Amino acid sequence: MSNLAALPIILPLLAGIVVAFIHKKTKIVRILSQVISVVNLIAVAWVFLQVQQNGSIILETGGWAAPYGIILVGDLLSMTLVLTTNIIAVACVFFAPQSLSKHQEEYYFYSFFFLLVAGVSGAFLTGDLFNLFVFFEVLLMASYGLIVLGNGKVQLRESIKYVLINLFSSMLFVTTIAFLYSVVGTVNMAQIAVRVQEVEQQGILTTIGILFFFVFATKAAVFPLYYWLPRPYISPNPVVSALFGALLTKVGIYSILRTFTLMFNQDVQLTHTLFIYLAALTMLFGVIGALSTHNVKLIIAYNIIPAVGFMLMGIGIFSEVSISGTIYYLVHDMIIKGALFLLVGALVYVAGTSDLRKMGGLIHHHPVLGWMFFMASLVLAGIPPFSGFIGKLLLLRGGLAQDELMIVIVALISSLLILFSMIRIFIRGFWGEKTENPYPERKRKAAKMAWPVAILLSFSVLLGVGAEWFYPTIQSIAEYLMDPQIYIDSVLKE
Repeated sequence: MSNLAALPIILPLLAGIVVAFIHKKTKIVRILSQVISVVNLIAVAWVFLQVQQNGSIILETGGWAAPYGIILVGDLLSMTLVLTTNIIAVACVFFAPQSLSKHQEEYYFYSFFFLLVAGVSGAFLTGDLFNLFVFFEVLLMASYGLIVLGNGKVQLRESIKYVLINLFSSMLFVTTIAFLYSVVGTVNMAQIAVRVQEVEQQGILTTIGILFFFVFATKAAVFPLYYWLPRPYISPNPVVSALFGALLTKVGIYSILRTFTLMFNQDVQLTHTLFIYLAALTMLFGVIGALSTHNVKLIIAYNIIPAVGFMLMGIGIFSEVSISGTIYYLVHDMIIKGALFLLVGALVYVAGTSDLRKMGGLIHHHPVLGWMFFMASLVLAGIPPFSGFIGKLLLLRGGLAQDELMIVIVALISSLLILFSMIRIFIRGFWGEKTENPYPERKRKAAKMAWPVAILLSFSVLLGVGAEWFYPTIQSIAEYLMDPQIYIDSVLKE
């Protein structure tokens, strides 16, 4: 049973290797990738149900018991995020043939795609800080391949910025791991959680914790470390943008959530208060960026940033309710960002431009895309009864319970501005008088682009209207995170 923890990593990793050998046979690779993605989703859903019913699955690779061997921990939090990752992956792999050129498909898109899924799943599942670094590098290597796919001038320019930022972040990550190892003598997360309580100089651990936060905040695009994000995320193909927007920053948020509930919770007054202030600034600067541009791709990319602020807000408040809000919002945002990047890719395709000022009246020619975008905008802004509302409601309840009025007010203002930035695209891009269809021959392909988006939107709507089904699971994850001893006992078997 413990071997199931490796299944979400091994399946996509093997798939990536297989399709690399036949990358020129586009039709075969396309169908094979779609089949494997669906099979992987079913397998992950089955593992998730096993964890939900029987508790965490701990894999001690090579037979080496924790804390000496490499540990994979399939608990309810990690499996929830791995399942969400694979839902997005299935939608993207079916959207890809409509979005990518044959040249892009041939040049290892599907290999990099599976490598990215394996790296993200591994980052969620690992119980070892050094292996978290390793899986970060796996997903980053895949993202380097995906961001330059197409070989455009803009892509090459933005990829240099993206690679340099991540190289610096990775160097700091491995250096900080070395600092922590010198203090506690281990990189196993469960054993670190035990030993940090025994260290006499807690100030050193707080400093190391802030360094880790700096690394993860760079990955997650927290203020003021968000400046690199928007343009590298919109320069590649829309399906690549969807993968980046839905998954990459969320790995950073997950890492903050895991490390600061399990290991670095000894000076909450300092670290988590810092998180609240940074969350407020992240929300405000993110929506300002979204309102400052007429590029529809950039508007969606900038809206990643305030969402990161909302999730960081819940971690900073550090109560069971607020952590529940962070997890709910994390799952919601992964799905809706994937849907929005795919939708905007379809919008730009049918309009022939990403400039909002040059669009108008597209809903008369593409009503399905238009109304799907309208619904996605309501979901993102947190309008009831959609999933964004449930996550924000929990976060606001957590903030009010802890008398954090400042962050609650900022969150409400940011939500209104997010809605305004999105409705602006709907009104100026889709609404308006009927005009001549600029590219009538693109209507058929646009219809094919719509149904993978509909899959993601359906999940997002279900998360909202079916909240009474999902919330007990989310609440149990929050209770689990607020009591680190459960994780420690399950891994170290004490």
